[in-house]
Amino acid sequence: MMRNHTVTTFILLGLTDDPQLQVLIFIFLFLTYMLSVTGNLTIITLTFVDSHLKTPMYFFLKNFSFLEISFTSACVPRYLYNIATGDNVITYNACASQVFFTDLCGVTEFFLLAAMSYDRYVAICKPLHYVTIMSSRVCRNLIICCWMAGLCVIIPPLSLGLNLKFCDSNVIDHFGCDAFPLVKIACSDTWFMEQTVIICAVLTLNMTLTCVVLSYAHIIKTIFRLPSKQQRKKAFSTCSSHMIVVSITYGTCIFIYMNPTAKEEVTINKVVSLLISSISPSLNPFIYTLRNDQVKKALKNSIKRMALFSAK
Repeated sequence: MMRNHTVTTFILLGLTDDPQLQVLIFIFLFLTYMLSVTGNLTIITLTFVDSHLKTPMYFFLKNFSFLEISFTSACVPRYLYNIATGDNVITYNACASQVFFTDLCGVTEFFLLAAMSYDRYVAICKPLHYVTIMSSRVCRNLIICCWMAGLCVIIPPLSLGLNLKFCDSNVIDHFGCDAFPLVKIACSDTWFMEQTVIICAVLTLNMTLTCVVLSYAHIIKTIFRLPSKQQRKKAFSTCSSHMIVVSITYGTCIFIYMNPTAKEEVTINKVVSLLISSISPSLNPFIYTLRNDQVKKALKNSIKRMALFSAK
């Protein structure tokens, strides 16, 4: 069991003290959370029940949806509970667990997006070898590698974080347990830990972004070489959803970690963190569903089957 001899509990300040604003935040968060869980669960269910969605692309999408549910569930329900009960106290172990799960899911997501971009590269640039290259064994191994890479990235800073001492304050200026606010209130030397966090974040971003950029550079080059406009349109439509999600994920992350003013501006950091943990996971199912004819068709077929079953 994890122990810290300095504090056993933390107090989360949340986003605001205004009761009316708290009600609005609660409604907003509850709706986006339900939307996220429902949307991502729908995608997971469709990939299981529809035979047309058994390709590697949808295997990765199913795992991405599971990651999104896990990520948003690691922090949002706790904050909803805090607002509803007014109980802002969180134990040291619960706080450490929240940091572990949010960081693990967050980092793994970047590796999974890189794996998904590689899948799109093989589908468009090497279509004749797609089934051979992206076999079910390869897809499973890629998913395991994504989780293992996420674990390897977060273990060094997390192990250093568990040794932090908290003497003067146990008040976290955030709605959840996050690395930056925790480092701010620690009374032990945090320089080495901060450098480790930065190195791990930069390595993850650079490695995964390089993979995404190289994949899409080849994809775009291949698309422009296609003879007919119809072929180009079809090829681009298979990548557009993934490109939008990549842009949102990397854009918000770079804003938080690379923008010095965001680090200083606690409020901006908190708001952006809230948007990442609530808006992004609820948007992704709609981005993939609305821009993908196969998913739309599978959804319509499932609704028809359910309607026929209930009518019997």
